[in-house]
Amino acid sequence: MSVETVDTLVVGGGQAGLAMSEHLGQRGISHIVLEKNRIAESWRTARWDSLVANGPAWHDRFPNMKFDDLEDEGFAPKERIAAYFEAYAKQINSPIRCGVEVKSVESKADGGFRVETSEGVIEAKNVVAATGPFQRPIIPAVVPESAGIQQIHSNHYRNPQQLPEGAVLVVGAGSSGAQIADELLRSGKKVYLAVGPHERPPRRYRGKDFCWWLGVLGHWDARTREPGMEHVTISVSGARGGHTVNFREFAARGMVLLGKTGAYENGVLKVDGDLVDNLAKGDANYLSVLDEADAYVTANGLDLPEEPEARIIGADPDCVTNPIRELDLAEAGVTSIVWATGYALDFSWLKLDAFDEKGRPDHDKGVTKVPGLYFLGLAWLSRRASPFIWGVWHDADYLASHIADRA
Repeated sequence: MSVETVDTLVVGGGQAGLAMSEHLGQRGISHIVLEKNRIAESWRTARWDSLVANGPAWHDRFPNMKFDDLEDEGFAPKERIAAYFEAYAKQINSPIRCGVEVKSVESKADGGFRVETSEGVIEAKNVVAATGPFQRPIIPAVVPESAGIQQIHSNHYRNPQQLPEGAVLVVGAGSSGAQIADELLRSGKKVYLAVGPHERPPRRYRGKDFCWWLGVLGHWDARTREPGMEHVTISVSGARGGHTVNFREFAARGMVLLGKTGAYENGVLKVDGDLVDNLAKGDANYLSVLDEADAYVTANGLDLPEEPEARIIGADPDCVTNPIRELDLAEAGVTSIVWATGYALDFSWLKLDAFDEKGRPDHDKGVTKVPGLYFLGLAWLSRRASPFIWGVWHDADYLASHIADRA
């Protein structure tokens, strides 16, 4: 079988792979993009039915193509996002091949890489791992299967109808967990939500979306997380036209808030006593954005309407003032658990010395110590914006320049 050769091979046909393809194409660099499924497959099949983008249409896109059927402040449904990326691939004439899986990447003795795929071998001078941060769903080994409770990860959740009758426990209060818990509550289910450390920015403030505020305040360009904040998630929603996530409002509608879940024994789930602290820190994050925004308005003499009511936090509900420390699942009627507990990276196909002692990609803004190997689309690759649509486009520009310089 003949071996195909190419200057640069991009693995992954989602937002990262397409951004990389555009910038490589602009520089005249020969490349191929391989996607084992379809373009933007995760948006199609690893998200729930009602999901929309968490950022408005003016923000959650590439610079060179708008959503022609959405208002700038609208939120694109997941199917529309997948269609957007398909159209973008055509606009840039991306050399993408769908249905081709990369099985392994190894270094060649004379330089470059030997890539084994489901359709043969490709040799490349450069390889860009653009498979993104959402690779292997994490379900903590807490509640055993013998408990008789249906357990799914958020990437397998589709709608309330797929869950059995009875109450549901949602673990994780980032954007996915908060939105799923809210949808389940609105469907009439009894919902328990385990709330861990989180950031809770305002959806809009003084007439501007939080994406705009994070931009002008420099938050998108933050290079590293503050120490101790590595596992703090962000909770924001574009659902129903976009709104600020408010856990106290959830509780006022009947949701039961819990602290972080702990050990499980004899049908009882232990619950940490951190709920009050987690909510307080989320509130502090929310108010800090308002403070920074107000200071920015004053410093720049902007004519933006004041919004004092945004600072009203509201009283703590009973589940906060009298927190549950043990949850008997049967007694509470819990028949299902949705684990919105994030993802682990899986680069087992990269047979290269490109990882640190903890198995994490070892890189500087996506450039690894293995000549010609790059990562793209990871959280905090170069800054806070890196895993998002706008951020990955700019990271791809940087890596394409690095690849061009190697040539």
